[in-house]
Amino acid sequence: MFKVGILTISDKASRGLREDLGGPRLRALLGDHGFRVELSAVVPDEIPEIVDRLVDWIDVQRLDLVLTTGGTGVSPRDVTPEATAQVLEKEIPGMAEAMRAEGLKHTPHAQISRARAGLRGRALIVNLPGSLKAIEELLPVILPALPHALNKLQGDPADCGR
Repeated sequence: MFKVGILTISDKASRGLREDLGGPRLRALLGDHGFRVELSAVVPDEIPEIVDRLVDWIDVQRLDLVLTTGGTGVSPRDVTPEATAQVLEKEIPGMAEAMRAEGLKHTPHAQISRARAGLRGRALIVNLPGSLKAIEELLPVILPALPHALNKLQGDPADCGR
């Protein structure tokens, strides 16, 4: 079983001005697919706080997967991709591209998503939008690839078949 963290990035939710719906929805969807969410938190759209949480969760808490929700658009306060870039050692552009491609089936606004996905050590970080609808549409796109990616990160020597 993989250890998962869900990080909601929202100024309003971090101040209690808006309920965090995305984090709990991600938890439920992941639970339906056998993932155990060990940590969850809400932080404001501030690069240092996002970076600190990602580094702690991966380097200290040893999570295998961190999903972020929120802050991937073009609003002035949307800084999740920049914070994520500061902690990634390798990018996995295909995951973000797959989510954008699926998103375009539902809204033309998907093309302005700046979400990233990549690796830090033996952990995978994936940025998801903050919208509940987008979470429900896009998480299923990456779910089938997550176990394989996480197994490979943990040293699975098996060949990658199709």
